Amino acid sequence: MAAPRKYPEELRERAIRMAVDLRRDPATRSGALRRVGEQLGINPETLRNWVQQAEIDEGHRLGVTTTEAQRIAELERENKELRRANEILRTASAFFAAAELDRKLK
Repeated sequence: MAAPRKYPEELRERAIRMAVDLRRDPATRSGALRRVGEQLGINPETLRNWVQQAEIDEGHRLGVTTTEAQRIAELERENKELRRANEILRTASAFFAAAELDRKLK
């Protein structure tokens, strides 16, 4: 289960929009993330990560999209569960094979 978000989604979207708009204009590009972060009470590094992920999601930057990352995490969880189930089945199989062998020897 995902951890609760520190910032509301609306604030996150607004901050990304503001930062992207300011970064488009060469006159306001320098320090845009810091200024937007200060105005909205968001750590500039957090805002930088949000903007980078938004650029990846929109196809403007290379990287793993949010949807792909969620799918990968889901597949990794499923893989972990399947490995655990296989280990349980192997252990049970070995247990019952040993019990059958003991029964035949008696």
